[in-house]
Amino acid sequence: MTTYFNNGTYLEKENMNVSIDDRGYYFGDGVYEVIRVYGGKLYTAEEHFTRFLQSAKKIRIDLPYSIQEFIQIAEKLASENEIQDGNVYIQVTRGVAPRMHNFPGEQIEPMITAYAIENLRPFTKLESGVAVKTVEDIRWLRCDIKSLNLLANVLAKQEAAEASCAEAVFVRDGIVTEGSSSNIFGVKDGILYTHPATNLILNGITRRVVLKSCALESIGVIEETFTLDELYKMDEVFLTSTTSEITPIISIDGREVGNGEPGRLTVRLQSVFEQTIKQLEQEIN
Repeated sequence: MTTYFNNGTYLEKENMNVSIDDRGYYFGDGVYEVIRVYGGKLYTAEEHFTRFLQSAKKIRIDLPYSIQEFIQIAEKLASENEIQDGNVYIQVTRGVAPRMHNFPGEQIEPMITAYAIENLRPFTKLESGVAVKTVEDIRWLRCDIKSLNLLANVLAKQEAAEASCAEAVFVRDGIVTEGSSSNIFGVKDGILYTHPATNLILNGITRRVVLKSCALESIGVIEETFTLDELYKMDEVFLTSTTSEITPIISIDGREVGNGEPGRLTVRLQSVFEQTIKQLEQEIN
């Protein structure tokens, strides 16, 4: 039986219910996080739940649990569902109340739900790379909030899928921002380029791991905006996310990146990332 978390209670999936009056259902009025599980252990859980609390605060939802309490919930879900390699998904909505656009009042409590599922690592994509398609960035101006409002992302991802691409890369006024569910990096002359962590992108946790790895490996990083034309001319390009890790991009809009194979710096960063997973597994033992 699959165990779910529902506002302080652990339930089997068959006993989970979501009210039609949940504001997440009506308005997407909430935020979420996805935490990776490697070898039964949560990866960068504190960073994820810190961002979870920050996102909730930005939309004025007060969460009843601390970071450590959320980690305990996620660990319990991973353990009870016997997840070795997978994800823990958690979301909070403003709560259940009759449909009205403004906040329903302090008497309404947030609705927190979570679950854990198996999700094997994408080794083929990590080794071979993927093709991506650029799309116009039509999203709102608070992309730094990990909001449930993902319709623009869904439409972009579908457009990419219909073009046989693994990801959509957003372009706003000629500037590359991020992917529909990832952050985007380019490499030129051994220097790493990525959009700065402003309100126009989500400051991904794997993005932060990459930047920290670059500092440790003495790899130069420039966090500045770059254009689509500059992206086309990069020597290497890759995307990062919790579930995609560090995935090489070998084609953009049908244009080959570099020699059409995962680049040297990308592979180097993948190796460093792999070491962080091995360290996590060693902690278990």
